[in-house]
Parts: sequence; C-alpha cells; structure tokens
Amino acid sequence: MDEARRLLAHDAQGELDLGITVPAVKASLVPAPGEQTLFGPDSAVARPAVVPRAVVHKTSSRLLFDVLAGVYADLGFDALGDEVFRDLVIARVVEPTSLLDVDRVLADLGRMSASLSSRKRTLRRCHDGAYRDQLAALSFAHATEHGDISLCLFDVTTLYFEADKEDDLRKVGYSKERRVDPQIVVGLLVDRHGFPLEIGCFEGNKAEHKTLLPIIEGFKTRHGIEHMVVVADAGMLSAGNLTALDEAGFGFIVGSRVTKAPIDLESHFRWHGDAFTDGQVIDTLTPKTGSNDENDPTLRAEPVWDPEAHPTSWRAVWAFSRKRFVRDNKTLTRQENRARAVISGMKKARAPRFVKTTTSGRRLDEPALARARRLAGLKGYVTNLTASMMPAAEVIASYHDLWRVEQSFRLSKTDLRARPLFARTRDVIEAHLTIVVTALAVARTVQDRTGLSLRRVLRTLRPLRSATVTLNGITQTLEPAIEPDEQAIIDKLRPTRH
Repeated sequence: MDEARRLLAHDAQGELDLGITVPAVKASLVPAPGEQTLFGPDSAVARPAVVPRAVVHKTSSRLLFDVLAGVYADLGFDALGDEVFRDLVIARVVEPTSLLDVDRVLADLGRMSASLSSRKRTLRRCHDGAYRDQLAALSFAHATEHGDISLCLFDVTTLYFEADKEDDLRKVGYSKERRVDPQIVVGLLVDRHGFPLEIGCFEGNKAEHKTLLPIIEGFKTRHGIEHMVVVADAGMLSAGNLTALDEAGFGFIVGSRVTKAPIDLESHFRWHGDAFTDGQVIDTLTPKTGSNDENDPTLRAEPVWDPEAHPTSWRAVWAFSRKRFVRDNKTLTRQENRARAVISGMKKARAPRFVKTTTSGRRLDEPALARARRLAGLKGYVTNLTASMMPAAEVIASYHDLWRVEQSFRLSKTDLRARPLFARTRDVIEAHLTIVVTALAVARTVQDRTGLSLRRVLRTLRPLRSATVTLNGITQTLEPAIEPDEQAIIDKLRPTRH
C-alpha cells in the first residue's frame, strides 16, 4: 500500500481511459414539406473531431516546500547531506503528523516521500550519526554570524507520552500540565532572540535545577566557550548551580524567590518601611546559603556587591512594579477567601495557602498573609555580574527576555506538536527531539524574517498551488499566480548565503 501510494503520487502516473466521451451535437437542416435540404436528403453537417479533455494529474504546494527548503539550506543544515531528514523536518513545520502519515504531507508539498522503511532508517541514522551534534555546530555558527551568544536563555519543560508504564527514561514526575502520564524533561538553551542552540533530554522525574549544568557544560565543551551570561528562571536557583556556573567562568542572571526578600531587603524595611514607588530598583546583596552579616541592616545605604569584599553573597536586584502589586494582591485576596471558606467548613479541600492546622482546629495564618501582602509587587534577580559590568536596569531587561525561550517551547508544543510522544525507545525519542529542534530553528527563522507568526505564513503560502496538467497531448506544470503581499513574504525568506 505504501509503494502504491508513492507511485500514484508520481507525475508520470496516468489515468485509465475508458473511452467515454461526450458526443458532439449533430446538426442538420430541416427541409420544408416537399423541399430538399441544401446538401441532399442524406446530408448532414460533418461531426467535428473530438479533442481529448484536459487531465489534471496533481496539484501541490511546491512553492511552500521550496521556500522552507531554502531557509533550511540558508541555516547551513543542508551540510548533513540527508534529503529524507530535511523532508521530515519540513513536514514537521508544515503539518506535524506521525511517521506513517508523512508521505501524505510531502505529496501535498509536491515531494515524493521515501518509503516508510527509509524513514525509519533515517531516524536510526539521525541518532547513530550524531546529527544533533552537527546541527548544534551549524546552529552555533549561524547564531554567531547573525548576532552573538554572549547572553543565552535557558528553560525546561516536560513532554508526556501516550503510555501506561514507566521505563528508564519515561517516568512520572512533576508535570507543568498536571498530568500523571510518563514524561521526559527537556532543557532548551537559546540565544537572546530565541534561536535554539542546545537541547537535552532527561528522565521524567529529574528535578528542574539539575538539568542546567549538563546542558551548559555540554555547550561549553562543544564550542569552547569561556565567557557567557546564562539567564534562567527561579526554578534554577540552587546554591550548587550558581557556584558551579561562577567557578566555570560563566555569568548568570536567575530569578529570585520572593521569600528571600525579607533577608535581602532587611535594611530597606528598617529605614524606609514597606513603602515602594512604581519602578523602584534596589541593588543589594543576598546570601549564597542561609544568612550572613555582609549586609548590615544598621547601615542606611545598600552595599555595592563586590566578589572579593562579599565572598559569601551574590548580587541581588529587587524591583517594584505597581502593576505587579495589583495583580499579586488580587491573587492573595482569592487565596485568603478560599482559606476562610475552608476554615469555616463552607468548602471541602486540602488545606490551601494561609490555613494553619493545629490541635484545636484550623485557623487563618494571618502573619503569613500579612508578610505576603508586604512583599506584593516585588520581583528579585540574583546575579554574579557587578554593577560596573551590567547596570541593574539591564539585569532586569535581560531576565525579561526569558519570554523568548518560553515562546520557543510554546511553538514546539503547539505548531510543531512535539507532544504527545508515541515512541518507545530512547534512540527514536532522541531522533524525534532532533527533528523538532531543527524544525524549531526553521520556524523561528521564518518568524524573525517575516515578522509574522508561523501559522500566518503557512496560511498565506500553502494555498499557492502549482498544477501538472495534460492539454492537447502536452504535459506541463503551471505555476500559481502570486499577489504582491505573498511575494513580499517570499522575498523576505529568500536565502541570504552566497
């Protein structure tokens, strides 16, 4: 069946002619009574020759395939020399589907798909041939050529499986989607524009903060990086991570937990109370572990962090936002109302936040609620970059660029449908991730060059279909008509390498 579909999709495939044609209308002159027709009683207008009807053999979105193949080659990925892998990547960008259904997508794009066995061999070749290492080198070359990697963004996510049992890799763990299916943890390192540089796969029950160092160390070893700033969210905030990054010569900017604010801002609360102004920034210290006396609350001025003068502290930047303050207070009010409902017995649930259970029953934890309201609107950032190297405003702005890696994850999960996974063996799972991250690189490039979402580009270019037709015995391919807006997108995606 697979081979039959492949042959049917070929341009040379004809149609079975049953000889059924619409007969031409036979015209004749009708004489008046007693008269003859012009050409005699048995004459009639000769039947015209029948012209064979036009046959449309196939239509396809070949233009879209050529555009995406041009982007793929422009990124340098054609250096792999594997057309089947390239076709699988482009099919993932256009319409993510199973390995069995790839031939349908490629046929719609005007490509004759390799057989299913060839596609399976490509997945094995992808893993055994270290495609990911080659693609990482090509992605790094592209990122350095079109920007810089002095600042990179890191985040993790989970991908679940349609499976009932766990194994050495697929394990039940903390799921961001609150699922109980076996999953894997995926770490992604991107540049400041969201272009993927490195991806890693870990067991489903692995803690998030334990994924950072393996990816960064692999990136450092692969490309010989000596100095780089890594930005990550508060989930990566662990003493071991920060110390290891600092000892390896990397800079870091990591989100701090709001529970550390009372320690970091003790001096501010003593001298200024809990009043803040919108946009206020406080540059101070935070202990590496536990607490220390390097930030003396008896001094009104906040200390300026210096790695030699403050060996047991990191630099901490805290910012207050009125908008965040309003949002945090709304959240706290909902949590307080829920806690009161649980305490009064109006709502049955596990004890939520701000409910304190004692031997005499449940009561509202008012000190904890007051402390949380006192810290509403604050956001902290921990770094080992001195103020002379990076001002506080730039530290905050760099951290806020994390939305780009989150956007890349959303793109991989929605448009590229990286989940759910149906693969069972680790080599196939790794190959799947390699295809997804390669498709992500192509998709990010398409979005960056056009300024449009991937879906918008696909909706615009996919309907531009060429047609292979036979007319009067001549077979030819007719190209689609292209409007100015469509041509503008195509021009922006033209290869830039020469």
